[in-house]
Amino acid sequence: MTLVLCPRIHPSPKRRSFFPAPRGAMTMTVAERREEVKNSSDVALVWFKQDLRTDDHPGLVAASRYRTVVPFYVFDHRILSHFPDEMLELVLFALKDLRNSLKDQGSDLLIGFGSAEDVILKLIKEVKATHIFAEEEVEYYLRRIIDIVEESLSTVPFSWGSPQFLFWQTPFYDIKNLKELPASYRDFQKLRFSLTTPLVSPTLPRLLIPLDRGTLPTFDDVKRYMNGNPGKLDENWTSIKAISSETILRKEQISEAGMTSDPIEGFENSSLGKSNQIILTPGTTQRKRLENSAFLSRKENLVGGGTNLVLNALAAYLRYLEGTARDDWQEVHEKLRSSESRDGASFGALFGSALYLGIVSRRRVHYEAIKYEKERNAGFLSPFGYSAATVAAAVDGVTSMEWYWLMALKSQISNEGKYPIRIWRWKGYLIQYTAVGNEGPAVLLVHGFGAFLEHFRDNVSGIADGGNRVWAITLLGFGKSEKPNIVYKEFVWAELLRDFIVDVVGEPVHLVGNSIGGYFVAIVAGLWPALAKSIVLINSAGSVTPGYSSVQFTEAGQTSGAAWLGARLLLLYLRLRAGNILKNCYPNNTERADDWLVNEILRASYDPGVLVVLETVFNLSLSIPLNYLLDAFGGNVLVLQGTKDPLSKSKSRLSMLREHCGKVTIRELDAGHCPHDEQPEEVNSIIREWTMTTESKLLSN
Repeated sequence: MTLVLCPRIHPSPKRRSFFPAPRGAMTMTVAERREEVKNSSDVALVWFKQDLRTDDHPGLVAASRYRTVVPFYVFDHRILSHFPDEMLELVLFALKDLRNSLKDQGSDLLIGFGSAEDVILKLIKEVKATHIFAEEEVEYYLRRIIDIVEESLSTVPFSWGSPQFLFWQTPFYDIKNLKELPASYRDFQKLRFSLTTPLVSPTLPRLLIPLDRGTLPTFDDVKRYMNGNPGKLDENWTSIKAISSETILRKEQISEAGMTSDPIEGFENSSLGKSNQIILTPGTTQRKRLENSAFLSRKENLVGGGTNLVLNALAAYLRYLEGTARDDWQEVHEKLRSSESRDGASFGALFGSALYLGIVSRRRVHYEAIKYEKERNAGFLSPFGYSAATVAAAVDGVTSMEWYWLMALKSQISNEGKYPIRIWRWKGYLIQYTAVGNEGPAVLLVHGFGAFLEHFRDNVSGIADGGNRVWAITLLGFGKSEKPNIVYKEFVWAELLRDFIVDVVGEPVHLVGNSIGGYFVAIVAGLWPALAKSIVLINSAGSVTPGYSSVQFTEAGQTSGAAWLGARLLLLYLRLRAGNILKNCYPNNTERADDWLVNEILRASYDPGVLVVLETVFNLSLSIPLNYLLDAFGGNVLVLQGTKDPLSKSKSRLSMLREHCGKVTIRELDAGHCPHDEQPEEVNSIIREWTMTTESKLLSN
């Protein structure tokens, strides 16, 4: 087994554009590296972040060659703030197991509190560290923290020489050069990269240096630390995420909490807010794990704890068809059944969090699933598929995660697109976005069905140049964002946008949405009006219903056979007719439906998980009237309507909007379904003027 370690080269966040790291420059076997430094006094630090395991940990294996190895974890509020409470509990359970695993070898896990740069600098000075091992990250905020650490260390003189950062990955496939990764999953499969083998836990040298190892905190300790941090975000802002769309719609909170500029105040004053408050407080005690259970409680489906617990749960999951008398395996089987919202969805629901935190590696899960499959089939793999649905779910799940991770990493280091790509992780899934502009009002651009952030290719900079800060996002299930095996509903996308505004943008925005993206932003503004300054609907989906009274929240059901078949027929049709379909949406400027746009849509059509997303076409109800949402928002709304839209009757639609929606300004454009891309300069000018006028009105009120 060859380990590839690479000094990572990318600039500071202020100059964020990514360059390929010189991978392969330090390629050598573990045995060779041990021999190289057998008489060395080098000290290696191993920085654990979202790699909370000793099993299949290339960084730990490589570091084990050093005479002294110091593993550590930093409770940095910038990292912890991205974990919901249930995930934070899983982190603590995983750290406890990780520390015990290290202690069994005579090592330990040092615990630090504070900013990573301060904790690491102090530790380097204490042990005279020469190397720091850390996992390569794709998430923007983590890469930024790593940059800050590197920059802070570069300004400090060390008498023994500056410590060197070595970044590692757990390579699922034997890919020599990430720059050569094809953009299409179909082309990637044709290359038939060989799979790599998981690594066993290394033997570490005893940690003999006298150090303050730190105490592993309780859940309450961490919550107190977070609440006492001066960088803590305003709770009135972050608690918006605690109010789900289901809660609001089921209790008809739109008229009570939604019509105020601060929905949290309305929510807290309601009977629901008083009796069912779901925000955990510092006084909430960490739950005790049930004996031999891989779950936090009987009510939750998240597999967690240590690596061995997770692998035991995985063994139970894979062997579901066999049945069992073991209580711990029966519990996994029970959770599997309750999580199977659609075929194979239980794997991500149960094991997604453990994979996100790195309690087990994707490579290990794949290895265990294939090993079990071979056991079932006398050592062979059938060319006709897997013999157990759970094996298929596990293999498909981790190979899909790996593909999106590879694309995310490539986007961070290759700088190939028109705009710098950033990665945000939402509920464990990788989401692509971009941010352009340094000052002015915040604007969020949301694409339509089948599109992606680059559909605003000539809008992002055009709107930013008018004195705005512009974000554009590729929604879950589209473009190069992850396409997990879940049941998609309009509320899933609306809550994603809600969390993006709270966590990434950090302030109210002008929401701009095209097609079904317009309907999504209307839901966001209608249910959580404090997030929106105004709405711009560009040929928006959603119906206008005169005389509505109330709306009902509809449960996400199992996918029907008709939707399953319809998605496959639709995909075939789209691949055959993508160019013509696009040109029909650009009646006055068909050259904008160019080869690049067509090829990007076709590329995404081969991504793993795309059929699950297409089933949504047959399941989405869009049951909440658009005028209901706009009334609930109560703010200023601009409607941009291409009058030659082949997907809607523009004249009758505009007539209904004028009659039944208050505070709506309408601009008719001589364009089709995507005016922002067909006539970008005109649309950019309108939006720049709109944000400027709206901001002036807001300041005067």
